Amino acid sequence: MENISSATIFTLTALNETSWISKFFIFIFTLPGYIVTIFLNSSLVMIIILEKTLHQPMYIFLCNLCINESYGATGFYPKFLFDLLAEINMISFQECIIQNFVIFTYSLSEFTNLTVMAIDRYLAICRPLYYHTIMTTVTVWKFLAFIWMFPCCAALMTILMTLRFPVCKTEINKLICDNWSMERIACNTDTAQFVLNGLFTCIFCVFVYFIFYSYVKIIIVCKQSKQIQNKFKSTCLPHLIGFLNFVVCSLFDSFYTRFGTIYLSQELKNFMSITYLIIPPLVNPIIYGIILTPIRNKIIYIVKQFKSKPTNNIAYE
Repeated sequence: MENISSATIFTLTALNETSWISKFFIFIFTLPGYIVTIFLNSSLVMIIILEKTLHQPMYIFLCNLCINESYGATGFYPKFLFDLLAEINMISFQECIIQNFVIFTYSLSEFTNLTVMAIDRYLAICRPLYYHTIMTTVTVWKFLAFIWMFPCCAALMTILMTLRFPVCKTEINKLICDNWSMERIACNTDTAQFVLNGLFTCIFCVFVYFIFYSYVKIIIVCKQSKQIQNKFKSTCLPHLIGFLNFVVCSLFDSFYTRFGTIYLSQELKNFMSITYLIIPPLVNPIIYGIILTPIRNKIIYIVKQFKSKPTNNIAYE
């Protein structure tokens, strides 16, 4: 920690070329987007918590996914909304570390959660006789602990490795302060950090392999039974869509990170760098709410109850 330079304030330059009017219009659309994202995820969380019939592993993991997406959105939106109204976008060294930690843990938790959900569906469809024996309450709690503990430990290790080097730059050409940004402003990197990044890349590939393996096996089994095909459409399809949604958005950010120096408009670069923070948290709860029948039925019931209340009050009067 002694090697850290005295720089305590950094400038986020991604919005420097954006006019004040453009910032204002972006703010007008971004604020409702954040509110809707939190509302949708919170609604699914409350429905799953309050509805006893949904206290099953699949819905518990879905509830955890919605909590993580609200967590990730909150790590991005408030600071971004503030920057849209500020003339100069500044972030302190401590805030940069916190935002990096939140975004890193959100991203990795999303993959660990989606991996666990894929394993759960694999056991339910391909090994139904062993499902309840394996997926016990203790197993569910162990999976939930893994979903959060592994990303937190990985984020702490990565950030502490980066903090060993002094800071040589004070400008970050992104909308957020993430791990890539912290590595770019550091004066140096070493083999240990390269190995650690490679290790996490391998772990990420293992997660992706587990997910693809699970769904390939599920699809093979689905060909043998029409009943299983219906189960796949009703329970696995939203998980698969959610996974592909997050992977595509992550690839956009990965493309920006590695090829951001090529000629692209700054607006497009900005959008590519944050797609995984705005699209999955907004789209996934909509997908799950529409496709998963128990949740969809509960939502329809709540809406009908809400609509019938004014009518009942008028009739009573």
